Amino acid sequence: MYKAYETGFRNQSLSFKEKFWGISFSYVLMIVILAAVGAVMLYSAANGNWEPWAIRQIIRFGLGLAVMSVLAFIDVRIFLRYAYLFYFGVLGLLILVEIGGHVGMGAQRWINLGFIKLQPSELMKIALILALARYFNSVSLQQIESVKGLIFPAMLVMLPVVLVLIQPDLGTALMLLFSAGAMFFAVGVQLWKFGVVLLGGVLSMPLAWHFLHNYQKNRVLTFLDPERDPLGAGYHIIQSKIALGSGGVFGKGFLNGTQSHLNFLPEKHTDFIFTMLSEEFGMIGAVFVILVNFLIIAYSFVFALRSASYFGKLVAIGLATNYFLYVMINISMVLGLLPVVGIPLPLISYGGTVIISVMAGFGIILAVNTNRNINIGKD
Repeated sequence: MYKAYETGFRNQSLSFKEKFWGISFSYVLMIVILAAVGAVMLYSAANGNWEPWAIRQIIRFGLGLAVMSVLAFIDVRIFLRYAYLFYFGVLGLLILVEIGGHVGMGAQRWINLGFIKLQPSELMKIALILALARYFNSVSLQQIESVKGLIFPAMLVMLPVVLVLIQPDLGTALMLLFSAGAMFFAVGVQLWKFGVVLLGGVLSMPLAWHFLHNYQKNRVLTFLDPERDPLGAGYHIIQSKIALGSGGVFGKGFLNGTQSHLNFLPEKHTDFIFTMLSEEFGMIGAVFVILVNFLIIAYSFVFALRSASYFGKLVAIGLATNYFLYVMINISMVLGLLPVVGIPLPLISYGGTVIISVMAGFGIILAVNTNRNINIGKD
């Protein structure tokens, strides 16, 4: 199975110097810029204090930067070789969460390691992409076009999705589904099969509604009509819209956001940090953050297109889609365009495992670009 790319290890390995100069430093610079914006906004969220969020975020970003740097220098064929091992290891962690995971904010999503609360569902976003890329790299187009050939990858997707839904974490489950969907589309799965899945999803909505938790039902109903409970379930999004509108074009100024600093805006350091940024720096600040994120996503897809490796292409497409979903869902959520599902804005929102997993994703994308001229070939 490994013959096609074990030969490549002997004949096509890059030196450290070649890998270093193959790194896209403009890509890294944009990541650092976003992290700097995040640290500044967390400083503001704490009313001009580095504690408790900003300094911890900087330390975690430093750790993430180290992880990204290490992964960026790894031969992409290593990711191919250990993709399944990583996937099933993370799947085991998800099962461990169900058995005795740490409970927080009404959900059981973490494993408490003492110095950090590990959220395996975040690691699964990377593990699933690597496993699917490994599988699709090993099969022919004829197998992909057959229903039988899609059973195994469908199982790879549904096992973690079900475990994440049990936690419950609807937002992460949807991200896993959509990232996987992008990869299924990229490998050439016929559109009618997507139509069948979509139709099945629509028809199962009444049943799915029955299994939603009460807070999840409230989020959907509040999304449809935020005014139905302005002091309860609708409070978050109403205050978010007020803060967004009050920022105007140029904002109220750093540390001068009234909605956030008078504590009208909830979760200002996590889910709604983009709202606080927009209030203090206005439309100019919001557009700047969106533009930098757009460039990171665009670079990631360009790296995918440039890769001579089919496995590398799929990995970069999957990871770029995953990052796009983070940004799109969070910003749409605070604008009231999507229900509030607890998806953070990467590098800007306060978080631990999210930063590490996102930075790891960037490192793998950089590795794909560094090894772009190496054709791994099919298994």
